[in-house]
Amino acid sequence: MAPRVAVLGCGYWGSNHIRTLKSLGALAAVSDVNVHRAEGFAAEHDVEAIPVDEIFTRKDIDAMVLALPPQFHAENAIRAIEGGKDVLVEKPIALNVEDAEREVRIAKEHKRIFMVGHVLRYHPAFEKLLELVNQGALGEVRYIHAHRLGLGKFHTESDALWDLAPHDLSMILAITKCEPSEIHGEGAAIIDNLSDFAHVHMKFPNGMRSHLFASRLNPYRERRLTVVGTKAMAVFDDVEPWGRKLAIYRFEVWQDNNQWAFTADEPEYIPVEEAMPLTRELQHFLHCIETREEPRTNGDEAIAVLRILTAGSVHHKAKEISGKTQAKNKDTAKK
Repeated sequence: MAPRVAVLGCGYWGSNHIRTLKSLGALAAVSDVNVHRAEGFAAEHDVEAIPVDEIFTRKDIDAMVLALPPQFHAENAIRAIEGGKDVLVEKPIALNVEDAEREVRIAKEHKRIFMVGHVLRYHPAFEKLLELVNQGALGEVRYIHAHRLGLGKFHTESDALWDLAPHDLSMILAITKCEPSEIHGEGAAIIDNLSDFAHVHMKFPNGMRSHLFASRLNPYRERRLTVVGTKAMAVFDDVEPWGRKLAIYRFEVWQDNNQWAFTADEPEYIPVEEAMPLTRELQHFLHCIETREEPRTNGDEAIAVLRILTAGSVHHKAKEISGKTQAKNKDTAKK
């Protein structure tokens, strides 16, 4: 029998977990502070809606998926772990490193599976890209850059870096196999005092370098990871159709009579399996519950991601009241 999994948080991403777990035959219950929302999903998928205060102690629930605003992840993950549940916590698992370390430590103490929702690690195109890197198909990897741009979503607690970059940082860490030794962040706040644009530059002990650019205030979508090796470059572009999501660009660069020369081939599009990353992620979670295997995206990786986010964050002063609002306040004061 499949593990019995409950989803806590029935918002946009939680609803995706609900539908996917139902399709895998593992959805046992849903829960949300908005009782009517939870009851709606429960009726739709023919499962129980369990009140939030009761779900952590229910003996008929084996595991929980937490898809909450990130400021609530740590406390609820700990409650679930202490209630004997394995957990999959959406990214970011906390808003500071200390809370993340506490979650992971308690999970290890209780011998619970602790998995993190870095869903793009389970994308067939990235899995193939990582396989090519490990096989040496690109030569020696020297540089990685990631661009994740679009319009929205806007959050009150997390900026563009914390909301968008964890996916890319997880992929970068999978390739580099170590944490950066140097991190430099830049950010620009346009809407309020949280960065709408964020750049992070990293150097790694093994000689690799990387940067990422994240924006939630961009007129077009970009979801691109580029890996530059000494023999070839690979591009994982998730905006492209399946047949063009992973491309290899082979090249050579050399000196001839003190002049640089190069050759470059046309891109070779690598076939990848058409499969939903979230389905593969949740299948992996169920497998880890059943086998007690360490998840591919575990708590230690999530802590490493949070360390980079923390070091790369730029804090902005609260914006001054606009001139229009100031004038309105003055008119009100006169009255």
